[in-house]
Amino acid sequence: MQDKDFRQVRLEKLEKIKALGWNPYVSSFDKKQTIAESLKSLGKTVKTAGKIFSFREHGNIAFADLKDETGKIQIFFQKKLLGENYKNLKLLDIGDYIGVQGEVIKTTAGEISIAPTSYILLTKSLRSIPSEFFGLKDTEVRYRQRYLDLLINPHVRDQFNTRTKLVSGVREYLDKLGFWEVETPTLQPLYGGANAKPFKTHVNALNADRYLRIADELYLKRLAIGGYEKVYEICKDFRNEGIDHVHFPEFTMIEWYEAYANYQRVMDVAEGLFKHLAKKLYGHTTLQIDDKKIDIGKKWPRIEMSVILKEKLNLDVEKETTESLLSYAKKNCSGMELFGGETKGQLIFAIFEHEIPQLLEEPTWILDYPEDVSPLSKSHPTKPGWVERFEGYIGGKEICDGWSELTDPQIQRQRFTKDIKTARRDKEEAQQIDEDFLTAMEYGMPPLGGIGIGIDRLVMFFTNKWAIKEIILFPNLRSE
Repeated sequence: MQDKDFRQVRLEKLEKIKALGWNPYVSSFDKKQTIAESLKSLGKTVKTAGKIFSFREHGNIAFADLKDETGKIQIFFQKKLLGENYKNLKLLDIGDYIGVQGEVIKTTAGEISIAPTSYILLTKSLRSIPSEFFGLKDTEVRYRQRYLDLLINPHVRDQFNTRTKLVSGVREYLDKLGFWEVETPTLQPLYGGANAKPFKTHVNALNADRYLRIADELYLKRLAIGGYEKVYEICKDFRNEGIDHVHFPEFTMIEWYEAYANYQRVMDVAEGLFKHLAKKLYGHTTLQIDDKKIDIGKKWPRIEMSVILKEKLNLDVEKETTESLLSYAKKNCSGMELFGGETKGQLIFAIFEHEIPQLLEEPTWILDYPEDVSPLSKSHPTKPGWVERFEGYIGGKEICDGWSELTDPQIQRQRFTKDIKTARRDKEEAQQIDEDFLTAMEYGMPPLGGIGIGIDRLVMFFTNKWAIKEIILFPNLRSE
């Protein structure tokens, strides 16, 4: 039977249900126990509800599997208990929501079941859900119809529950350290805080163009200028760029900023967060990353970018020129994207990104980045051309990006201008000159450390799911 034929049969049942005077879409039900609670209530009368996942009738008895978010229980319908209402069971289908009331018993087969003396249809389903036995494995269907994915695949529900617990754990950790959670604009007159192409829209009431934020950074820094010494925000950011297994145009970020802290302090706090989350979610600090078990509980080493390039590639970037680095990249970095006109700092960073992360299996902090790729970071006090910036790596993958923040408004203006001039691909992706932010800086910004962590990336680390669409409930997809 085709799906449309199944639906027609259910529509006919719906009319019969209405003819009985039943409401097939009731507004509420006085559910006294969850299914998990009902399973522990042998010999007691319970009143519970859920969705039918299987139904089989045998003369004067029938069996159904009923599920709610806490578990599954067998419903043992008996004509002797239901009387005339037993015959109306034929109007029920897999996928319907029902409420039942009756004693919790153990069948002769030893299965805990509810023997209802009454039942009520709560919602009539018009489409058949996939079989639990065969499951729902088509990736495209799973993403487009996530509600079916959640119904049929319990592990999917588990991983999204992990995401919720993880976000709760982030808040718990930062709140305990005295941070204030804040909200900053999603629609912004000028985008900034990252190098990315924005989404653009128009606000009719203001007759003004606006951008969806690409980062929270510049508004959170305004709050630091306004006297907030510890702030964080968990929010949606938007970047009108490509899609791959770890990047998506709409994503969730956590950024925090702490006054009087430098990047060393921020690394301490971030390392503590990752260990806190591991213990909260799993009770230990060993994570499964791809096919490896990695302990994030020990102290993470901190290695300068120039040092690791020398150690791993025998490349002394301090002595290299722009021309020699370009030659090295063309000769040794197969597949690396070059656009022409790269500065020395951009080439150092590009070579690092192409060659080093996959070598960083154990938890590692890489610090001190080229100024040319870090326009918002404070200059290193003893290394000209470098800034106090870091990234964290676990299992060969980047997990976060942080800085000692630049607090000098005159140098910040110079950096904004330079970033636009040296943009390698699209000037729109460069840090724009934000006059309002520069004005705010001139009122005085305290010494400040900050960090950005993709919540989606964090969830991938803690669930070992390396496809971003697997850990976003409703990912945007191409139109069918």
